[in-house]
Amino acid sequence: MAKVQLLPALAALCLALAGVALAAPKFVIEGRVYCDTCRAGFQTTVSQYIAGAKVKLECRNYETDAVEHLVEGVTDSTGTYHIEVEDDHDEEICEVSLLESPQPGCTEVAQSRNRARVLVTGRSGLASDVRYANSLGFLKDQPLQQCGLLLQQYALGVDG
Repeated sequence: MAKVQLLPALAALCLALAGVALAAPKFVIEGRVYCDTCRAGFQTTVSQYIAGAKVKLECRNYETDAVEHLVEGVTDSTGTYHIEVEDDHDEEICEVSLLESPQPGCTEVAQSRNRARVLVTGRSGLASDVRYANSLGFLKDQPLQQCGLLLQQYALGVDG
């Protein structure tokens, strides 16, 4: 008799586990937005992260280029955004791109740092559901005074 009473409990447990296994995957896209205070085209020690910057994640179909998924995000006080995405987008090319900077004097989109491609699929070999995007940057209207000396330390354009 006890075995018969366990049968409904086991069936319920199996259904619950199947529901978890069949649930749509959920991913978090994470990245940062900065102000390129030296107009260098990359982050430096004097770059500043931007709170309140707007970004968008757009996933386009490989073959048709049609937008399949679009969501916007905003950076927190550390210049970091977190965009939640449901479902697997392995048949799409997904990119995070810059929309808007709230920081006066740093609103020009850096063309070399305006978008970052991310894999939004569970079939990528990554164990985590968090996908990290490269940092995105806006350019400061005028570089800071210390930028000349700072960029010399990077020895850009020096052969040797």
